[in-house]
Amino acid sequence: MPEFLTLLPPDEARTLLLSHLAGPLADSQTIDASHALGRVTADDVRAPHPLPEFPRSSADGYAVRAADTFGASESLPAYLTRIGEVPMGAAPEFTLGPGQCALIHTGGMLPAGADAVVMLEYTQTISPYADGAVSAEIEVLRPVAVGENVIHLGEDVQQGQVVISRGVRLREAEIGGLMALGITRLAVVRPPRLGLISSGDEVIDPEQPTAPGKIRDINAYSLSVLVQRAGGEAVRYGIVPDDFAALQACARRALDECDAVVITAGSSASTRDMTAAVIDSLGAPGVLVHGINTRPGKPTILGVAGGKAVIGLPGNPVSALVNGYLLVVPVIEWLLGLVPRPRPLVMARLAVNLPSQAGREDWWPVRLVEEPSSEASGAAGRSWRAEPIFGKSNLIFTLVQADGLLRIPADATGVSAGEWVEVFLM
Repeated sequence: MPEFLTLLPPDEARTLLLSHLAGPLADSQTIDASHALGRVTADDVRAPHPLPEFPRSSADGYAVRAADTFGASESLPAYLTRIGEVPMGAAPEFTLGPGQCALIHTGGMLPAGADAVVMLEYTQTISPYADGAVSAEIEVLRPVAVGENVIHLGEDVQQGQVVISRGVRLREAEIGGLMALGITRLAVVRPPRLGLISSGDEVIDPEQPTAPGKIRDINAYSLSVLVQRAGGEAVRYGIVPDDFAALQACARRALDECDAVVITAGSSASTRDMTAAVIDSLGAPGVLVHGINTRPGKPTILGVAGGKAVIGLPGNPVSALVNGYLLVVPVIEWLLGLVPRPRPLVMARLAVNLPSQAGREDWWPVRLVEEPSSEASGAAGRSWRAEPIFGKSNLIFTLVQADGLLRIPADATGVSAGEWVEVFLM
C-alpha cells in the first residue's frame, strides 16, 4: 500500500492541511442575540454605553459618606441620621450631607453626596422613626473606605470598549453581557457548510432492512452531529457506490456547493486509492496527506482543492468519528475564524496498563468513574479513574459508552496503570 510509506503525525498533518486553506469565511448573518448560543462573532462588539450606567450598591445597607465612619467600632460606634430610603429602579431625590445616611438595597443607585455603603449587619437602629418623624438614628459599628461596597460608573466596561472580540463562540456569559448592554442583534459568522459523502457498495440507508453483506450508514449521521456541534452546517449527499465516476461527480457537486467536503470510504486499499484519486481530480494541490500516524484512523486522506478542504475518512465508524474530532472540527473552527480556547479535559488515574507502539499516536475511548479523592490527585473533593473501552474500530458502541478520549503520545510505549492521564471530554 504505497500511500502508507510516509505517515505524518496528526498535529503535523492538521497544520499542513490548514496552511493550504483559504482564509476564514467572510460571510456573516445578523441574528437575534438571545438565539446566538454557540455562534461565532463576525465583528468586534463594542459597548454603546458604560456599564453600570450609574454608581450602585453591591450590598444591602446604608449609603454613607465614608469620612463619617472613620474610627467607628462596636465599642465606639459612629452615629448617623437616616434621612430616607433609596427607591429601587429610580434615582434618589435627596443628597447626603455630613452625618447623614440612607437605606439602600443591592443594585440601588447611590445618592449624591454618598461615596460608600455600610453593610446592614454592621449597623443597628437605636432611634426608630417616631410618629410623623422623617429621620432615625443609626449606629455604624465599623468604618468603610471610599468606594467600599460600591460598583462605580463604567467599572464593568467603558463606553466604546471592545467587550467581545471577533471570532468568539458565544456562551451564556456573553449573551448575558449583550443583554446588559441592550445589544439584542449582532453579526455572526455564517455556519460553514460541510458536504458529507458516504461511499461503498455495502452501505445502505439506516431506514432500510439489512441483508447479508450490507451495513447501515453510521458515519453520515454521527459526523453530521459532530459538524453541527462544532458550529457548521452538515449537508448529506447520500451514499455513492464504489465507482470512480459516480464518486467524482458527487464530490465535485459537494465541493461547488459547500465550504469543505468529507468522504467516508470503505476499508479496502482499492477504495482508499479511489478516494485519493477523486480528491486529486478535483483541483490543485490535491492530496496533501495519505495516511496519518495514529490509531485509530491511519487510512485518512487530507486534500485541498481550490482552497477548500477535502478529507477522506475511514469507513469504520470509530475511526471516522475520532478523526473527525482531530481533523474535521479544526477545519470548521478555521473557517469560523474562531479564537482558540482550551479543550475541556479532566485528569484521571488510568485503571489498567495500555500498550502503545512507539512512533504512533494512540487515542483510546475511556469511561470515567468517580473515586474517592486523594491528595495525590490535587482534586478538591473529586477524582476520576479512566477505564479504557476495548473494541475494534468498526464497533460504534465502544464510543457510545465513552466519556472521553485518552491520548498516548507518539514518543510513549504505553501508559501504566495508576498513572495520571489527560482525558479529552467528548
